[in-house]
Amino acid sequence: MRDYQLLIFDWDGTLVDSIARIVEAMRIAASDCALPSCDERAIRGIIGLGLPEAIHTLYPELDDPHCVERFRRRYSDHYHALEQQPSALFPGVAEALDAFRSEGYRLAVATGKTRRGLDHVLAGRDWLGYFDVTRCADETASKPDPLMLHEILAFCGLGPESALMVGDSPFDLRMAHRAGMDSVAVGYGAQPLDELLRESPRLAIDHFDELRHWLSGGVSRQPNEVAINV
Repeated sequence: MRDYQLLIFDWDGTLVDSIARIVEAMRIAASDCALPSCDERAIRGIIGLGLPEAIHTLYPELDDPHCVERFRRRYSDHYHALEQQPSALFPGVAEALDAFRSEGYRLAVATGKTRRGLDHVLAGRDWLGYFDVTRCADETASKPDPLMLHEILAFCGLGPESALMVGDSPFDLRMAHRAGMDSVAVGYGAQPLDELLRESPRLAIDHFDELRHWLSGGVSRQPNEVAINV
């Protein structure tokens, strides 16, 4: 196993159990804009993309910039309203992140959220300043473009061999691959592990504690037990 110095996390579906709220906000925004509602699987399939890219994927026929902007605003407003009570962290996340920091890892977030959206949820947890660096889709290129990872690496003064990307969508894992970085597939978020394993992650987990165990030198479980070294 490589000697990682930097752990980079996706936000929604990786650290935070917010998938249901994303689905709900997307459906309400579609209703507000008189658009057909997409099923949950389709909406889960765009989680990880920047919001403009997500809207285009769900509604390719929506080519009027004013309509796209109205949808974007309605989604953002509804999601922020739902997040007045912050979505819960997945089990084991808070303890593991604190342990990673105490062990000397640098921590980062690479997310499809907007800067406004990420800062809103970080502030709700009193986590502004918790991570060494964060990058959002509206201030760089959307996943799976590796630009946000390149920017995080440049900020930290590290090469891709020193970093590990942890995420729950194919976009996270493809982004890591294009950056020359190892990745961890998270199977409890937006997409099932069988979808994520197609992206050849270094490790696949079904509970956040498994990442902590693996990084500490623990032996991964066998493939039929979910956590795998691939």
